[in-house]
Amino acid sequence: MTSDSAPLTIAIDGPSGSGKSSVSKAVAARLGIGYLDTGAMYRALTWWCLDQGVDLADEAAVVVAAEALPLELSTDPEDQRVVVGGTDVTADIRSTAISSEVSKVATNTGVRPILQQAQRDRMAAIAEETGGVVAEGRDITTVVAPDALVRLLLTASEEARLRRRSAEVHGAVDEEAIAATRDQVLRRDRDDSAVSQFTVAADGVVTVDTSDLDFDESVEAVLAVVASLAAHARG
Repeated sequence: MTSDSAPLTIAIDGPSGSGKSSVSKAVAARLGIGYLDTGAMYRALTWWCLDQGVDLADEAAVVVAAEALPLELSTDPEDQRVVVGGTDVTADIRSTAISSEVSKVATNTGVRPILQQAQRDRMAAIAEETGGVVAEGRDITTVVAPDALVRLLLTASEEARLRRRSAEVHGAVDEEAIAATRDQVLRRDRDDSAVSQFTVAADGVVTVDTSDLDFDESVEAVLAVVASLAAHARG
């Protein structure tokens, strides 16, 4: 932020279970600015392809679907809605069925530039409308918004990430629940690592390790980085 009136742009990357989505929404709410879940865009496209009978293995067909994706996303971090072709898919895109297929779309090298440009456009519109934006995903700090005022990599140990995602998906953190979550979380990260860098911070990106932080502490840690960088930018 170069002046008090300039939009505050915050880019947050991180692997599955690092807390980036929940923390990003809380940070946006605390700051009173808009929020963009870029991962929801890949999930929405996955849902749309399956709904329209598009073979996810047909990369060219998925690219065509991406170009015409009829997507609506809310910008309110406390009231997230994802609508595709008039259908509210907010809950559907978080299903195991979509989670198990989304990497096929997210690793499609023809799809990524299309959605990345859509993300830039949405970030600019949200920032203009609300005075700022928190955008989170996997290559936001490096590809989508490398010029963002605040660029953060949220990370956590594998154990912590599996425990969190298990609690989210299965409502339990016992050995069986964690085992059921392991493949989904680690395979998604492994697959996506082939097309984006979200495990090691790029130059100028601040790492926040949430392994030993609870939710509130993670939010405060991010807000502290935002405050510090915003103050520095103001001189």
